[in-house]
Amino acid sequence: MKTRTLVKLAVGVGMVLGARAVLRAQRKIQLEGQVIVITGGSRGLGLVLARQLVARGARVAICARHADELERARIELEERGGRVFASACDVTSRDDIQRFIAEARDELGPIDALINNAGVVHVGPMELMNVDDYEQAMRTHLWAPLHATLAVLPEMRARKAGRIVNIASIGGKLAIPHLVPYSASKFALVGMSAGMRAELAQEGILVTTVCPGLMRTGSPRHALFKGQHQAEYAWFSIADALPGTSMSAERAARAIIDALEHGDAEVVLTIPARIAAKLYGLAPNLVDEVFGLVARLLPANNQDRTTVVGKDAESALSPSVLTRLGDEAAHRNNEL
Repeated sequence: MKTRTLVKLAVGVGMVLGARAVLRAQRKIQLEGQVIVITGGSRGLGLVLARQLVARGARVAICARHADELERARIELEERGGRVFASACDVTSRDDIQRFIAEARDELGPIDALINNAGVVHVGPMELMNVDDYEQAMRTHLWAPLHATLAVLPEMRARKAGRIVNIASIGGKLAIPHLVPYSASKFALVGMSAGMRAELAQEGILVTTVCPGLMRTGSPRHALFKGQHQAEYAWFSIADALPGTSMSAERAARAIIDALEHGDAEVVLTIPARIAAKLYGLAPNLVDEVFGLVARLLPANNQDRTTVVGKDAESALSPSVLTRLGDEAAHRNNEL
């Protein structure tokens, strides 16, 4: 009886996997010649995505706040043979994002895909975070993707085709201690992205939610820290660099582009992130208790509300051999 049940279960799983493979194949698009917009494309994951997309023949539009970083990225991508449009843009401004999208369309043609990648990270005890920190996180992770999406939707609806990728985080599925503004805003993005997927699919527009764990992009150098600045930067940059807790930005970008190509609904990246998400689904109370214990191990609140950028909070622990892979990624990915 048990053997018969196991056989039926195996057959059922096989049929589901087979159906998924067929559906993915049917939804696959060719990237060559596609116009793809990437917010936050001047450094880190956004730049790695742009590199891989131009290598596949896509035309890429990137934006970022800092013109010097953006110009370095544009030059590099064009030297790689890409057709690139780059424009300075504050994604938290609706007018600015609409202007950037319109310019990208005029320069490269109708927009086929949008990758909402721009992000900001506030690290430190919750007691030290103020309303401005939460508002900045929400403007960057919720309102910016919404405004960018609304700017590209009319043409996608007219064609009944389009792809939108929202780079959320495992922090949008699990509340991470000392990252409360970040987690709160990423939770909002995950919810919005899933809702958009459900409603826009009938119009031929496929929305993908990406929930990465830690990635070696070099981004801790630009994160914002409060409290014991050096200690907060040390734990965050070390966790972001260790092979067991993080994945390379290049491998993450390949997985994201594969999901974009096939119109997948959701992608959770890194093995620790997948395990944590599964455990939270099975035993949320237990996971929350564990995170409570983790919070006790993180740097204590010293009442310092000053905000310090990561690269200004270095110590003997960071940079060090523990952060070597992350530091190398920072050099590669324009994060210096």
